[in-house]
Amino acid sequence: MSRPIKKTRKTWSTAVTEEEKKFIPCTLCGGLSFKPSLFCEGFSFVKCTGCGLVQMNPQPVEKEIYQRYGERYGNDYLAYELANEEAFLKLQLLALEDAGFNDIEINRNARLLDIGCAVGSVLVRLGERGWKTTGVEISAPQAEYARQKRSLDVRSLSLAENNFPTASFDVVMASHIIEHINDPAGLVREVHRILAPGGRFFITTPNIAGFQAKLFGSRWRSAIFDHLYLFSTKTLSHLLVENGFTTEKTVTWGGLAEGLAPAPLKRIMDKAAKRFGSGDVMIIKVKKL
Repeated sequence: MSRPIKKTRKTWSTAVTEEEKKFIPCTLCGGLSFKPSLFCEGFSFVKCTGCGLVQMNPQPVEKEIYQRYGERYGNDYLAYELANEEAFLKLQLLALEDAGFNDIEINRNARLLDIGCAVGSVLVRLGERGWKTTGVEISAPQAEYARQKRSLDVRSLSLAENNFPTASFDVVMASHIIEHINDPAGLVREVHRILAPGGRFFITTPNIAGFQAKLFGSRWRSAIFDHLYLFSTKTLSHLLVENGFTTEKTVTWGGLAEGLAPAPLKRIMDKAAKRFGSGDVMIIKVKKL
């Protein structure tokens, strides 16, 4: 007799609170027409009728988002990252390998930027490989940890506020960041500006077109209060191409989360998700034109 699939458990998020919000046009197509999509406990998502991008709208204004990662929950995020650091590092390195990061030739001046670098564990590992690394992390406790404990070049300002010189990096990474910010299109445009010609951008985010999202709906583990956008491979690729990139590789993974099914079934689902592009998380590698 087979065991039933267990109830999904959502990714850690800050508490649902009352915040100042505003209605905005769709960041992908500029549309103003939306229909209900996911109804969660205390918050909800809508879908743009023009391009299909799922998002919170109205959504918290930028100052509210900054406070989440600063004075309200900054220390909580630091504790969460440190408690899961080894697992997160392993997943990030595997994702980068799958997307072809290790095929990039490193010269002595190779420059890499990690947006939302948390406590800097990936920067440490890539620095050991020869990359000249810089990080951006708006959560002050995490940025301070990376600087003080690991002597890393990590900036506490947002990407735009750092005003990096044009064409100053060969590779830019953003893992589980784009879904948290108010202006994903602005981030992509800024990454394009600061990348050198031919530079690569590796972007990782949950995949709302994946099997788990379709199976669980509003109970999907990535349908959380901290996620302002829920991209599919289609909508994220569209955003990247519209802002000057060409897609080189897309990989998804995660058929079923740990603990949701017996191990043999999980292994089968994980292999199928990667093969058919229906994984719970995706990484897209693009090149600056």
